[in-house]
Amino acid sequence: MTAERVEYDEFGLFHENAEEFGLPYDRPPVVRREWVEVAPDRRLSALVWQEAPPELVLLHGGAQNAHTWDTVALALGRPLVAVDLPGHGHSDGHGDPGPGESQIDADAADVAQALRHLAPDAGAVVGMSLGGITTIALAARAPELVRRMVLVDVLPGIKGERARHIIDFVDRPPTFASLDELLELTMQFNPTRSRSSLRRGILHNAEQRDDGSWVWRWARHRGPMAERGVLDPKVAEGLWRALAASAAPVLLTRGMRDDSVLRDDDEEALRRRRPDATVVHVAGAGHSVQGDTPVELASIIEDFVFGG
Repeated sequence: MTAERVEYDEFGLFHENAEEFGLPYDRPPVVRREWVEVAPDRRLSALVWQEAPPELVLLHGGAQNAHTWDTVALALGRPLVAVDLPGHGHSDGHGDPGPGESQIDADAADVAQALRHLAPDAGAVVGMSLGGITTIALAARAPELVRRMVLVDVLPGIKGERARHIIDFVDRPPTFASLDELLELTMQFNPTRSRSSLRRGILHNAEQRDDGSWVWRWARHRGPMAERGVLDPKVAEGLWRALAASAAPVLLTRGMRDDSVLRDDDEEALRRRRPDATVVHVAGAGHSVQGDTPVELASIIEDFVFGG
């Protein structure tokens, strides 16, 4: 028996974000989806907020998509671009790394292509988790696109044991019999989030197949997290060098709950390499600061990039 189809309007849920976090909402925001060809037969997709030239670029974490930033974008109220990274959301799969490159380098090359078209003059790139690692690689490859760098609960050299809960969740079987099954699993992984916010996130990040089952959008292209270079010590050391060499001012926003992936030794490593970096602790957030405390994160970004 085929399950009932679930209706989904990608741009019809913003009022829920605003209501949940007490943001003013008198009309839907102006948001459109665009695609940029980054290689023959391969495109990246992005959400473009407002009509004015984008002032910010937002890069999501692994197994997420551009909609993870919806509440942050509503709170900021600024023109910006939220990119679906390669192999995530509505974007096509990853490009092949060049000689001596990691998958992170290849992804950063794709993002650079997209940003030259969508947001060449943005004042900062904000990257969470995998998006933050990609931001560092982007700053090395195309420094003109990264005028300021905001890293959300990530630094090079993530310890595998600290990210184990995330890796285990991402590496589960990719298909689910129903939306309810997927929602229950996601609630177990995110016990502090509201049911409505998690359901909204699933609708943005998964799709229902013809037989009624559900599959994560990123699962179409996934490989083990280690294969993407996130946990590779050699890749991490190259990223540390890139971060140290970058002329862009750096902000680290660190979730302080136990489910974050950074600890004091990571922060100390940043301070050794970038003593000028700004670090902000967010007590109420875990790893996904943009999901746990999006309004507070928006205020932190506003202060750092635009002087509050």
